[in-house]
Amino acid sequence: MSSIRVDPASAEPPYEQVRAQIAGLITSGRLLPGDRLPTVRALAADLGLAANTVARTYKELEASGLVETRRRAGTTVAMGEHTADVAVAALATKFAAAAHEAGLDEAAAVDLVRTALRGVRS
Repeated sequence: MSSIRVDPASAEPPYEQVRAQIAGLITSGRLLPGDRLPTVRALAADLGLAANTVARTYKELEASGLVETRRRAGTTVAMGEHTADVAVAALATKFAAAAHEAGLDEAAAVDLVRTALRGVRS
């Protein structure tokens, strides 16, 4: 989460700055369902914030359905309508890159996807 920055001169509270940036990473597909977020203490230390500030951020993200927190498993990006399209688009991009690297043309790649979809429906 090295891309997250807190501007101490901002009128926006630090917890809201962090919340908005993490939410943006999730909705843009840079964080995918199941991805783990740093622990509250680790992120607080990285950002120079109090642990309670980051804990509030995570609670706000959880209340909006963007993340899930479980004891021992930590905080992970939740699967939901807000991330399903983004997650599938990210996977499609990875597939397209792999197909290109393998030397497949567009028709062959699309045929692979059609075959896979048929297999899922069966």
